[in-house]
Amino acid sequence: MSVAAMPAGVDDGSHDSAPSQLTLAARYDVALLDLDGVVYRGADPVPGAPQALSAARAAGMRLAFVTNNASRPPEAVAHHLVELGVDARPDEVVTSAQAASAMLVDLIGPGGLVLVVGGVGLRTAVAEVGLVAVPSYDAVPAPQAVIQGFSPDLQYEDLVQATFAVAAGATWVATNTDTTIPTSRGLQPGNGTLVAAVAAATGQRPLVAGKPERALVDEAVRRSGATRPLCVGDRLDTDIEGAVRAGLDSLLVLTGVSSLADLLAAPPERRPTYFAADLTALATSPVPLADLPAAPAQARSGWRAETDGTHIAVSREPGTTGGDLWDAVRLLVVAGWALADMGERLDLLVVPDDLSAVLLEAGVPQSLIRVAGRDNDGVTATSTDRG
Repeated sequence: MSVAAMPAGVDDGSHDSAPSQLTLAARYDVALLDLDGVVYRGADPVPGAPQALSAARAAGMRLAFVTNNASRPPEAVAHHLVELGVDARPDEVVTSAQAASAMLVDLIGPGGLVLVVGGVGLRTAVAEVGLVAVPSYDAVPAPQAVIQGFSPDLQYEDLVQATFAVAAGATWVATNTDTTIPTSRGLQPGNGTLVAAVAAATGQRPLVAGKPERALVDEAVRRSGATRPLCVGDRLDTDIEGAVRAGLDSLLVLTGVSSLADLLAAPPERRPTYFAADLTALATSPVPLADLPAAPAQARSGWRAETDGTHIAVSREPGTTGGDLWDAVRLLVVAGWALADMGERLDLLVVPDDLSAVLLEAGVPQSLIRVAGRDNDGVTATSTDRG
């Protein structure tokens, strides 16, 4: 898989050889943090996130809050973070509205006329780069471009205006194409669903600034001055793929959209450097997943994973007890990727009882899991053999 050139100022990857005892907060100088599903869900913080970020700052790591959500300006985002107990300044916030506006001004120049389909965050970003918002497609002179971002206040008429302008040949830039937004009430439709409506009506596709495209990641690196950035997100299809495209290391946290089951089936372009339950991982010292063995039989930290066809069995090494359950999960993920790379589909996991509880909580379907020592009827089953 080819990897794009790294953003300007980012080092050549020599930090990958950092001693394994260093925490993530010490290995990387800036955490490029997604927000929805990582730091908060709607109006509520992700449990433990404020404390984990405070600890990361205390360890010397700088933070940048990088969001595909274009609905609010950085000042409002920072204020919301502070309300949730997260120390944040407006200049630490980087939004897809800012990245999309920077992209658009490069395309049509300062003073360009733009139909803004979005909220105050997008309007603010457009004005900051010297673009001029017009009230409608019917304005005279007509808009040269359409910039589209999420706002909960958008109306059907906004999509109608965007459709007319795009169909007439206006340059079209979307802040992002996330189909959903994680909230405390569940997943809600995101900007991608609204962009899809305009695309369906016009037969056109927009240029996109937000993750997984590089514009937002590059903008975050530029604004934060990061030289050893770590991208942190909850979505394989945006946060992690965006990091891979930019050639940056990444951490997937399982507090938002993507589940452990999604991670097990992830293609190479959506595989993170690390993954963990939540942001407390910043204070830990995980081994990069790419450094773990991927042979049919692999062992690490007192755990052993064995692959047999489309089955994976995870057990403790002989003579060991306890052990970090997440070390076992990491071995399991690498074994799952090896199966996927061979064109096989995982259909059974045989694991200890305590590990099965972790897998279920992380979103692995119960139908994939068998507890070692018993089959589905409580009969002894100590290997991947289903007979």
